[in-house]
Formats: sequence, C-alpha cells, structure tokens
Amino acid sequence: MEAIFPITALTKQQAKVKKAASEDIVRITENGAAAWIFASEEAFERRVESAVEEALCEASVASVVARGTRDYEEGRYVVGTDAARAKLDAMRVCDASRCRLRCR
Repeated sequence: MEAIFPITALTKQQAKVKKAASEDIVRITENGAAAWIFASEEAFERRVESAVEEALCEASVASVVARGTRDYEEGRYVVGTDAARAKLDAMRVCDASRCRLRCR
C-alpha cells in the first residue's frame, strides 16, 4: 500500500519519507488533499515497468477476444470435442522436423 504523508513530513520526517519512497510511491498531501507524488528513481521505474507489463497484457487479451469474436461472427468455430479433434486432424500436416502436434 502506498504511504501517505502531509507536506510537512518532507521537513520534519525526511528519513521516514525517504525510506517509504525507496520502496514504493509516496503520496504527499497538502491541506488534507492529494497534491504530490514522491518516489525514488528505482521505485518509479518499478512502477512504470509494472504498468507497461499490465498494459501489454490487457492489450494481448483484448486482441485475442477480438479475434475470437470475429471468428465466431464469421462462422469459424466448432461445437464439441469430437468436432474440434476432426478439425485439428484436417489441419494437421505432419512434417516430423516441424510438427508441434502429437501425431497418432
């Protein structure tokens, strides 16, 4: 959880604020309202990297869902495991040097 300090803590509790900022983002309030963000460079970089990873993951999921929706709307789907196996069998081209599917 992010630490929250009043702006006066920057002068009265520097060590405590800096320690918290070395671990994660610190929120600084002014007159009781959120006003500033304080963080060490490393904590900031960790937060940015985490946000980038999360955004990439969300984009990947959105892309897969969109592709699945298009496939369904265009009739590219099968119903049931037997139909799925038959579809895979029809698609399978077994070249032993490149095959990733377990052939029967």
